[in-house]
Formats: sequence, C-alpha cells, structure tokens
Amino acid sequence: MNEASANLTVDQATSGGGAGLLHLTDAQLPAGLRLARGIRNYIDWLGRFGSWFAIPLVLITAFDLAIRKAGGIQIYLVENVSHYFGSTLLQELEWHSHTVLFVLVLAYGYIWNTHVRVDLVRENLAFRKKLWIEFLGITFFLLPFCLIITYFSAVYVVDSWSTNRDAACAWYECGEVSASLVGLSHRWVIKSVMVLGFVSIVVAGIGVWLEMFYALFGPQHWRFHLSTQEWPEEAGSTIEGKQRLDLEEVPDQLELRAKQMEESGKF
Repeated sequence: MNEASANLTVDQATSGGGAGLLHLTDAQLPAGLRLARGIRNYIDWLGRFGSWFAIPLVLITAFDLAIRKAGGIQIYLVENVSHYFGSTLLQELEWHSHTVLFVLVLAYGYIWNTHVRVDLVRENLAFRKKLWIEFLGITFFLLPFCLIITYFSAVYVVDSWSTNRDAACAWYECGEVSASLVGLSHRWVIKSVMVLGFVSIVVAGIGVWLEMFYALFGPQHWRFHLSTQEWPEEAGSTIEGKQRLDLEEVPDQLELRAKQMEESGKF
C-alpha cells in the first residue's frame, strides 16, 4: 500500500463510485478491529440467547392465566402436586423471565443500532461529526454511566446474597427471599443477571468505541463493518441495522412463483 493511497481522504475515496476504497478482509483487520469483531459476535450470541426467554415468559403467563380462570384446578395443583403452581410464584417467574429477556438484549440492540435515538440533529450532520458524537458519547456517557450502574448492581447482588445468612447456611441456601410468603427464594440470582446485562453493554460499548476510533483516526480509505454508523457511500442503505429494500428493484415474489409454476406445467 503506497503513501498516496494511505492518505486518501473520505471525499477522494467516495468520489467516482468509491474508487480507491479498501474493504478489509478478516485477515487484514488490525488487532483493535479484530477485538471489536469478536465483541460483536459475543454480544450477538448473548442477545440471541436472551431472546429465547420470550418463550417461557409467554408460556408461564398463559399457563398462570389459564389455571387461575379454571375454577379450583390451581388450588388442587398447589395442594397435591407442587407449591410452584401458586399464582404468586408463577407471576414472579414471569417478571424474572422478562428481566432476563430485557437485560440481555440491551447490548444486542446497541450493536445492531436498533436502540432509541433522538436523531433530529444527528441525522443531518456530516459523517465525521456523527462519528465524533458516537465516539465522545461512548467515552463520556455510555461507559462511565454503565460502569457506575454495574458497580451498584454488584453491591445490590452481594447485599441480596448476604441477607438472612448465618453459619448454618451453605452459600446457595440462604439469602434474600421474596416479600411474599409464597414467592421465590434466591432473589440474588435474578439480580445477578442485571450485572451481566450491564457488563455486556460496557463490552458492546468498547467494541463500538474501537470501530469509531479506527474510522476517525485510521486510514480514511479503509472500510470495515460499523455497528452504529454507515459509511458515506452507503448512506441510506440500511435502516435500524438491516438492509433497506428498494421495492422497485426487489422482484415480485408472486410473479416469480407464477412463472415457476407455469414453467413446471402446473398451469
């Protein structure tokens, strides 16, 4: 790579249909961008894992509603099968599932740029100004705030774990319980998920920060994946982290199916 190409500006790179741009392969990524890629893959996996908690949330809610409206079935289940069929306990399981679902997908939403933004100003700014806003926002707001919340969440978990603890308790037996006499125990377990969630946001923020750093201070003709921004030549190509469809260019699926059936002799 010669010195002239290394000093190529964004305007020069994007003129003439993007001539001179270098789209980095995985092997060409510097260490910081490889780390950002690994962070993105981890956060993506964590978010997809957390999204599965929508299933127990829906099933438990539907089951709780069904047995509460079915006469004495719930009383029979509690008295003869297990106390876990109690409505209070089921409702606590519902909000526990909702907590895991919500907390674990926060970082996922950030790396896919589907989180809430107030774009009245930002959307009308130039590319590098958007990068600076993201870079400074992560540095002075997102990371410090989430680190503070992570610290106090950890204290929250420790306090919950140490409540009602004495010498006769094993580490997993005692701790804070539900305020309801028929609620769940081990409240520190669900509170610890909050710590994991905020740590994942910090990790996601570091990954995006690295992308912004290389986009701002690295060679301006480099092109690599940006989680929360679009390169100038790609502006408007995505929406909420997903590829934007041009309806005039997308083939009509009904017409394609009709043509296939006609060619196969089914008409």
